[in-house]
Amino acid sequence: FGPRTFVAYYLATFVVRQVSSSWAAWLINWDVRQGTLSVRLLRPVHPLWAYAIESLAGVPLRLLVALPVAASALWLVGREVLPRSGAMWAIFVASLVGGWAIAYLTNVVIGSMSLWAESTIHLMDLYLVAFFVFSGYLIPVELFPAWVRNVANALPFRYQMGFPVEVLTNAHSLATALRMLAVQWAFAAGLLALSLLSWRRGLRRYEAFGG
Repeated sequence: FGPRTFVAYYLATFVVRQVSSSWAAWLINWDVRQGTLSVRLLRPVHPLWAYAIESLAGVPLRLLVALPVAASALWLVGREVLPRSGAMWAIFVASLVGGWAIAYLTNVVIGSMSLWAESTIHLMDLYLVAFFVFSGYLIPVELFPAWVRNVANALPFRYQMGFPVEVLTNAHSLATALRMLAVQWAFAAGLLALSLLSWRRGLRRYEAFGG
């Protein structure tokens, strides 16, 4: 990491953060506490689809802010820090989608726990602390000691944020990027199964208590 690499990394982090973030856990907590989840359940669109659409609806507006930043990054640090092949750009787009999926599905898992507890906002706060530490959002994962990197690689946080940023800043070879993309989507698949399980079981309890 040199000065230009650091500039590129943190500008890329800002751009990826705008696209891959989700706040579904707060929405689910609000609906459970206010009883408005019952209204969502009566609608023809499944609530989890509705929460996903609401999270994605803010992306175009955030891109209006993020894209000028991306253009500034290109002007400041030069094109050499960006992917140099169409394959790597395709992996970057896939990693953005995968990062958003990990963020959203984690939010659903934590939000669904509010169907058992009064609120899971504090649990979401703990999740955000772990995210900031292990995702590469504050410090690039590659700068950590080896044992911390091993922990980060075993958790989904790096694949939510750090991996797309690393692809955008040309930090990996094609083979390494493909391997990490497979790991990212394996995390997303596991979180999908866990989110559906926690939602369905929590919903049974919610309906049993007159939801």
